[in-house]
Amino acid sequence: MAVIRQITDCIAAVPGVQLLDVDPGASTNRTVVTLVGEPEAVIEAAFQGIRMAAQVIDMRKHKGAHPRMGATDVCPIIPISGVSIEEAVQYAHRLAKRVGEELRIPAYLYEYAASAPYRRNLADIRAGEYEGFARKIYQAEWKPDYGPQEFNAVAGQTVIGVREFLVAYNINLNSQSEKRANSVAFDIRERGRVVDGPKGEKIQQPGACKHVKAIGWYIEEYGVAQVSANLTNINETPVHVVFEEARKSADKRGLRVTGSELVGLIPKNCLLEAGRYYLAQQKLSQGVSEETLIHIAIKSLGLDELGPFDPKKKIIEYKMLEAKGNKGVMLTSMTLDKFADTLASDAPAPGGGSVAALAGALGASLGAMVANLSCSKKGWESRLSEFSDLAVRGQQLKATLLALVDEDTEAFNAVMAAMRMPKGNDAEIAARKAAVEAANKNAALVPFRTVQKAFSAYEIVSYVAREGNPNAITDAGVAALCIHTAVVGAAFNVRINLGSIADKAFTEDLGAKAKSYITRSEAAQREIMATVESKIG
Repeated sequence: MAVIRQITDCIAAVPGVQLLDVDPGASTNRTVVTLVGEPEAVIEAAFQGIRMAAQVIDMRKHKGAHPRMGATDVCPIIPISGVSIEEAVQYAHRLAKRVGEELRIPAYLYEYAASAPYRRNLADIRAGEYEGFARKIYQAEWKPDYGPQEFNAVAGQTVIGVREFLVAYNINLNSQSEKRANSVAFDIRERGRVVDGPKGEKIQQPGACKHVKAIGWYIEEYGVAQVSANLTNINETPVHVVFEEARKSADKRGLRVTGSELVGLIPKNCLLEAGRYYLAQQKLSQGVSEETLIHIAIKSLGLDELGPFDPKKKIIEYKMLEAKGNKGVMLTSMTLDKFADTLASDAPAPGGGSVAALAGALGASLGAMVANLSCSKKGWESRLSEFSDLAVRGQQLKATLLALVDEDTEAFNAVMAAMRMPKGNDAEIAARKAAVEAANKNAALVPFRTVQKAFSAYEIVSYVAREGNPNAITDAGVAALCIHTAVVGAAFNVRINLGSIADKAFTEDLGAKAKSYITRSEAAQREIMATVESKIG
């Protein structure tokens, strides 16, 4: 850990970078470090980490279960938001060039940054591992993209590239046999295995899961064999699909999958999808809270078998939110009384915009509640899928609108920050004017998103008022009232913020849209209230 800390301290010391996670593995002798930030800062931090790793890790003495080719084995750059794949590729080239020239470490580019199709796959570049590169690096086809074509005995070689978010995921077996674990790995990985054809020829038989790379190994610290998988496209092949395919393969071989292990961080949606999948298997509504979905996913996948699984430490969005929250207390983390006290103070924010977003979230929540009560109503079992889908949509809208509670206040604070910019010379005056205009536009667009999202909740509430559990009809009525408050209140905020914007085409367009939503909201609310009144009697 002392060696690892020297590397991570170098990374964390770079301004503008947030070190999100450090996940060391004893048997694999491999540590996964996750950092996030603006591109320039991230590239600098990555370089400093690679530089320090080369100083404190001697590959001549390194042993571990995981394939590797250097002290920094691989450095993937992953665009999160506001950065295109093409831009990220340019950053990868810059980093690889600097590593090759300044550190004299042979650097290869892979995935989207690959210089040739045969170099796209990390496993193909890494083949032969550190030991094999003593000969491989001198082959013409394996000349490094940057740096010397010389074997670096101490630091090894490094692969740098651009890819989508990868989930490193290990599945635990009730076995200590690496061979049996490999059999399961070959069953599930996209590449599959080589088998004999009808004429004795060798045939590549694909596995069950696309975009999955997997091997089997024995982990001494746990005393179990694992299937170690890399999921390279979690949108097409989610985590729970890989887990279930491994379970089927293990069952056929007389093995049991006992749980699983996440290496590094995971996007929140992966666990939300898994939670919904397992609730559907149980014939229960999937429209439950985010916390409940994640809990179901953890227990169903056995993510806590080998040790505690803390979502706040393992889910990337929570880690990023934690970093953001360190700058100030978020409204959505407050208790109700604290939020009300803050609202009632003499501070100009939070104000009506945040309250409008909260009202919309409450309306969406009530819509989800009526849908869930309809799912669980005795005799309505055949309508589970119908109302579960509505409840899921309600939960998603609730989450979006709750985020807008804080975004509205942040948008106001950004306007104030722009107003405080210096205005001494012509350049400063021009910069301040542009910043104020941009901040005011954003301050109008944020409540407009509240208008749009809140209005979309009417569709859910209208349906459950007509078709849902009649015992919850008044809850649907309150939901409609909350949504109308959100739409009208947020539209007020849009319109008043437009008065500070110089771009008249922008203000006329957005102002007209905001007024249109108010009119449409009045009609939608009246229709739902008429349904509520007729059912109350």
